[in-house]
Order: sequence, then C-alpha cells, then structure tokens
Amino acid sequence: MSNIDSLFVTRLYRAPLSEVGKSPDAAELEASCLSIAVDDEAGQNWCEENDFPGYTSYASLADLPWRFPVFKDLVKALDKHVAAFAKDLQFDVGDKKIKLDSMWINILPPGGVHTSHIHPHSVISGTTYVAMPDGASAIKFEDPRLPMMMAAPGRKPKARNELRSFIYVAPEIGDVLLWESWLRHEVPLNMADDDRISVSFNYGWE
Repeated sequence: MSNIDSLFVTRLYRAPLSEVGKSPDAAELEASCLSIAVDDEAGQNWCEENDFPGYTSYASLADLPWRFPVFKDLVKALDKHVAAFAKDLQFDVGDKKIKLDSMWINILPPGGVHTSHIHPHSVISGTTYVAMPDGASAIKFEDPRLPMMMAAPGRKPKARNELRSFIYVAPEIGDVLLWESWLRHEVPLNMADDDRISVSFNYGWE
C-alpha cells in the first residue's frame, strides 16, 4: 500500500494579541506610531535617502519599549506569544533564551510596497497590526524550497496550502503573526486609500 508523508514543515503562528491577557490599547498604539513618525527626523531622512516608501523606525530608533510605555506593554504580550510559538517549534534552547532584540514601526502609504526579504541573525520574526484599512495589503510568504524548483511546473490554482509557492495572509487589527526568521516574505502594493500601520520585531537566541 502506497504512503505519502510530508517530511518538512513551515510553521506560521497567528493569534489576537489580546489572547494572552492584557494588551496595549489599539488607539493608543496607533497614535503613538503616528506621533513617532512625525518626530523622528533621523528615520524620515533614512527613508528618503533609501527610497523607502512611507516611514520605518528600523534604522533610527532601537529602544521603543524604553521610550514609550505602550511599546513596553506590547513586548510583555509578545513575549508570551513567542514563548508559545517556540514551544510549538520544539526548539532546544539549552541554557539560553529566545529574547526580543529589535522592534520597529512600519507605516506603508497608499501605493507603497515592502519588497521580498528575510531577517538574518534572528530566530523568530513577526508583526502585529495597528491599522489595516480596506484594501490594505496582505503579507505574502514564499515557499523556502522555491529556488530549488528549477524545472518544476507551477502548482494548480487550487493546490493545497502546504504545496503552494506563495501564501497570502490578510491579518486584522490586533493580530500578531510569527514565523521563523529565514522565511522570505513581502508586503505587496498597498491598494488602500490610507496608511497600513504595523509594528515588526525580531527575537534572537541569547
């Protein structure tokens, strides 16, 4: 009797931020992101110099949880979600811990994109969603085997999720998504009339 197994797996964690208890007030988090973007001249300059659409604090502010209480509250909630995901991944961390090592704001304007990328030197990466107006981009994940499929035909339009080359996930405000940092992802063109706002982060093994 024939048998077909799936040998390897790519995990994606999705949950409401509030699932683990108290989480930051959504309106306060959004107001904080917008206020920071206005005041962060270094971040604005970096975005302009690098042709980055909208705003990111990635290259300018490395201490959001220290500067702003709402981000400190956010980290407390994220730590619980990441711990649950790390448990699911069955990591053997030994005497080290999976700890937050960076966090940044993303404000993607109408017509903006975040091109395909990975997060080197991290273990778990993720995003929580602050503003997702109608028409805002889903996040797009790429099958990590794709570069090895040189001569393979494309998948059928209704292929099972685990066999597709790309998966699109449309999060809602207050959702948190977590994935292993080697997983390539991007944010396609923002078709909404308003900004798409999110907070992204990396956790390392320390």
